[in-house]
Amino acid sequence: METLRQLPARWFKPAPDSAMTRSVHRGRSMWTESAHLLWSFWVFVVPVFNSEGWSLRWAVLTATSYPLFLWLFFKALAAPRRYVIRYALVLVLLGMLLAPWYPSALTYFVYGCVLLCSCSVPLWRYMAWLLVLNTAMWAECMLLHYAWQSLVSIPITTVIVGLIVNAERLSNDKEVELRLSQEEVRRLAATAERERIGRDLHDLLGHTLSLITLKLELSRRLFDRDSEAARREMEEAEQVARHALAEVRAAVTGIRATDLAAELASARLLLGASGVHLDYAPPPPGLPADTERALALLLREAVTNVARHAEASRAWVHWAREGAALRVTVADDGRGGITQDGNGLCGMRERVRALGGMLEIDSPRGQGTRLRIQMPVPVTVMREQAAQNASPKPADDIAGKAIPWPSQEGQAL
Repeated sequence: METLRQLPARWFKPAPDSAMTRSVHRGRSMWTESAHLLWSFWVFVVPVFNSEGWSLRWAVLTATSYPLFLWLFFKALAAPRRYVIRYALVLVLLGMLLAPWYPSALTYFVYGCVLLCSCSVPLWRYMAWLLVLNTAMWAECMLLHYAWQSLVSIPITTVIVGLIVNAERLSNDKEVELRLSQEEVRRLAATAERERIGRDLHDLLGHTLSLITLKLELSRRLFDRDSEAARREMEEAEQVARHALAEVRAAVTGIRATDLAAELASARLLLGASGVHLDYAPPPPGLPADTERALALLLREAVTNVARHAEASRAWVHWAREGAALRVTVADDGRGGITQDGNGLCGMRERVRALGGMLEIDSPRGQGTRLRIQMPVPVTVMREQAAQNASPKPADDIAGKAIPWPSQEGQAL
């Protein structure tokens, strides 16, 4: 009994490479492709152009064949890609078998020809299929003395609709490949960042711990002969340890800080996936770490709001220094009309307020939204930070004494 209850679920479960599953992977509903069923209204319209009209024979054949057509259409969307050709050809055969008594069957033939393009065959092979099938159908219609309108419209319809659906399928496949390549780039970037962090910590802790080990060994050897020298070595080891602790804290802070330039690149990818073009200039150099981290988080929230709610086509990020302040403007050409702050905007205001800044929102209905952030960043701080980033780091000095660091070749961990 359990197996019998599970059979319907198995029949209607889409295959991993089916058209329904591919729609889900693109962020759409699995029933999106079923919108093409709207064209099947021709089954019920064809009798208008037929002398018999909606006769009893038409009603019986429709009641018999239309459920079979719906089942074949669903199976073509839910089946593995390599099996779609079976259901498409059965639809073509259904149309050709019913054509002598049922003119509406030409609609089934058109659906079968169009579904053939879902088999991932090359375009030239698909066009060859269309040529062979339409030639056979055209010959049958000639023998059955169909109207010349049918002889002309059926081949044209199958070719045009088939090419449109084939182009749509190729575009969707390229979109999936692009999304996979973007995910691979993010994965590689994360791997490279982890490797960089590992190298930095190895260089930092390896040399420091090696120096501490040498000084402690030296103090142990001098302990019995020269206690004063041993005490000095232990004091220097303590100073090196404190200095290493400060450097580790600084390194961890740098690791946790979000790179503003990387956040801008990520924002362009996010908005590009939503059909919004983002224009931005590089951020000003030398921003303090706290300011850069806060701006990165604010930018992420603002861009997310644009992607979700703005319905925009373009967005801008502009930077300007005004004396001892930095002004950042995030604008879009969307629908605007923001009248009250949501959770996101409230969080942004609190973050800006914590740094002594100010956030303004200008959002006329139908004219886009402009979000202005002004944060105090003294020009001297920015210049010092930029100079520090541009110049090589000075030699390490603790308590006024130069620390002799071991060579990397001899003491690396």
